[in-house]
Amino acid sequence: MNAVLQVQGLIKRFGGLTATDDLSLALVPGEIHAVIGPNGAGKTTLINQLSGEFFPDEGRIVFDGRDITHLPPHERALAGLGRSYQITSVFTDFTVLQNVCMAVQGHAGHSFRFWTPVWRQRELTEPARAALAQVGLADRADTPVAALAHGERRQLEIAMTLASSPKLLLLDEPMAGMSHAESEGVVSLLAGLKGRYTILLVEHDMDAVFALADRITVLVYGRAIACGTPEEIRNNREVRDAYLGEQGDLM
Repeated sequence: MNAVLQVQGLIKRFGGLTATDDLSLALVPGEIHAVIGPNGAGKTTLINQLSGEFFPDEGRIVFDGRDITHLPPHERALAGLGRSYQITSVFTDFTVLQNVCMAVQGHAGHSFRFWTPVWRQRELTEPARAALAQVGLADRADTPVAALAHGERRQLEIAMTLASSPKLLLLDEPMAGMSHAESEGVVSLLAGLKGRYTILLVEHDMDAVFALADRITVLVYGRAIACGTPEEIRNNREVRDAYLGEQGDLM
């Protein structure tokens, strides 16, 4: 099966610190591939290189058969690479639907009918409502974002990412700051997307990772020390040693 994403020998240095150390990995269509590791392992640095916010010092990133190593973020987004961030980035003064409509409009790259508000244009509202339905927010479309709970804002951000019709989702700690109940809701949401989207998931919540991931790559000091199924990772002695004092037992 051809890989949607191939990372080959990626190296990123910040002064004397090697944040990504000769990293290679591949994602196949429809899988959830989790990247885990202790604090400072280089997980977000990897995501930043994949999304184009950082360029690697060495190595290649091939997405959907195309070398994107030095493409800027907006070109990667137009090519089908969608990202959510650790900190939610939504417009709190607008409604849920208005936020997703603007995401659809941004991906389309033009403003449609200039004098008509974006949330009154069917070309925007139909895909926006479809994205909201996918994340369970269809009944919150007209709710001001300021009134949403933290978990619902995460759902909204994922809907905004889905609205761009991505071929690959980069999710950077989608459960960050959530209560247990909110985390369970996002796990359920991502489980529903499984197989329909290819997802690279960076997450500290090990319960979520082991419930969702088809494969897991473990980073320590920017280097991949293991890659395998959840069961293989759970039983890997080197991985368990790397997490002692940080995560404790891997389930």
